Amino acid sequence: MTSSHAVRDDAREGDAVGTSADDAATEFHDFFERHYAELARLAHLLTGEADAADDIAADALLALWHRWDRVRAAEHPAAYARGVVANLARSRIRSAVRERRRIALFWSQISPHTDGPDIPSVVDVQGALRTLPFRKRACVVLRHAFDLSERDTALALGISVGTVKSQTSKAMAQLERLLGNRAATHLVGKTWTS
Repeated sequence: MTSSHAVRDDAREGDAVGTSADDAATEFHDFFERHYAELARLAHLLTGEADAADDIAADALLALWHRWDRVRAAEHPAAYARGVVANLARSRIRSAVRERRRIALFWSQISPHTDGPDIPSVVDVQGALRTLPFRKRACVVLRHAFDLSERDTALALGISVGTVKSQTSKAMAQLERLLGNRAATHLVGKTWTS
């Protein structure tokens, strides 16, 4: 075979690759147009959230696009797509349930009755707390204001018990530097929660 034949053969192979990619994009576009509304409706029925339905359907179709060669080779691509939507909806529901549990845990620890707070101390402590990064502040508040255990604090924040210990310790040291020894007394005594 001469070199000109090799060049023509290579050119044909390159065209075939380009055409194949174009065909895949066209097939996916057609699939998207035919099934997007159905997938969004399925997501809505599974989650009960109209706002989430479009997001879940879009995320599912993006995942399908990334695996389009496998999806289009499947015997029932629409069934595969519905399975992806169902898995994404399940994940969203689980995430929402975990979030509700965290909120319930947080609010269940609140004491309905507190003695009258020392207003100047409350203002000082709240101001000092605002200077802490969120994680340190959350650890201190949950541990000392709401009397959560290290384990419950870790669960509420989605972090490890070791992280709760280190963040609480560092935060308390920082508060003591800002407020003096009054911080520990007021935090443990809960005079700053109003």
